[in-house]
Amino acid sequence: MPADPRVIADLESCSIEYEEMVCDPALADTAAFCEAYGIPLEKSANAILVASRKPEGHNAMCVVLANDRLDVNGMVRRRLGVRKVSFASADLTRELTGQEIGGVTIFGLPEDLPVWIDSRVLAKDWVIVGAGSRSAKIRLDPNQLIDLDGYEVVDGLARSPASD
Repeated sequence: MPADPRVIADLESCSIEYEEMVCDPALADTAAFCEAYGIPLEKSANAILVASRKPEGHNAMCVVLANDRLDVNGMVRRRLGVRKVSFASADLTRELTGQEIGGVTIFGLPEDLPVWIDSRVLAKDWVIVGAGSRSAKIRLDPNQLIDLDGYEVVDGLARSPASD
């Protein structure tokens, strides 16, 4: 299977119903994937690792719809309780998650890494998320994520570009 085996094991241990979608690794980035496979951007959810800069060492995985913007300097910074935060580098993402950019997902992560899900993601009947590799995506009902250990639904984690 093209999905990371740790991701599949995590999905199954949480009893999450899902569909694995194989994709061309060259088309794994969200915009290219959605265009090539006919998936609306508003049905794609990006997993974005954030990392504090002052002080260092505070991280969280955030999930937002692809057509929304993560409120890094507002909501994320306040929730982490730090002065400065930014998107994690590809190297830090790989180090903390074992996943490559273009395939980052909220499954198969270290237990101490919090997962914050923007509440707008739950308004969808299904979304596409990464599969831990650039060769696949996962389609699932996001409401299955409610009440999972280590996952938290956050109102206002993201903003629509129209509200900026």
